[in-house]
Amino acid sequence: METPRAGFGSLLWLGLLAVVAPHPAAAQTATATHAPASETQRDGQHDFDFEIGSWRTQLKRLVDPLSGSKTWVEYEGTTVVRKILGGRANLVELDVQGPAGRIEGLSLRLYDPQARQWSLNFSNIKSGTLSPPSIGGFSNGRGEFYSKETLDGRDILVRFVISDITPTSCHFEQAYSADGGKTWEVNWIATDTRVAVESDDG
Repeated sequence: METPRAGFGSLLWLGLLAVVAPHPAAAQTATATHAPASETQRDGQHDFDFEIGSWRTQLKRLVDPLSGSKTWVEYEGTTVVRKILGGRANLVELDVQGPAGRIEGLSLRLYDPQARQWSLNFSNIKSGTLSPPSIGGFSNGRGEFYSKETLDGRDILVRFVISDITPTSCHFEQAYSADGGKTWEVNWIATDTRVAVESDDG
């Protein structure tokens, strides 16, 4: 699954994954403040290898983030992740539906070997444009990615977390902060379960 965003947020987010408004320089500022320091010490170009393949996606999103709303809507569908450029990049296609409608999203994830960080670049098919990137990486099996964006005319921080990674499942959460990261409100939760590939016994 991928990155939701504030831009996706009008539907909302997705938030895409998800997956979401200043410029990349602003996102890098947020990263410098929040991303694990260890990410500058390791080569993470294969960190997303675990996710290559097809997944069944169950997700829910908060209808009006940072408004006091407690209304969530649920979706179900598929996520397909393809490795490109030898694993230094990957492409995510999200297609989910629910009572609130359909979300079709695309996320291009790119690895920067100099910074040793990933950028997550999300597009909602309804907008046809890429959102500002979330920047970050993985540490101890957990991925954290941050950007600075706008929601309803106000500046916010966006945090996207990938956790609980196993060979057959993984968990995604997006959260917004309107107070510089002191408090966070989760607005996007997704769980992916790997679709089993049938073997050809013939």
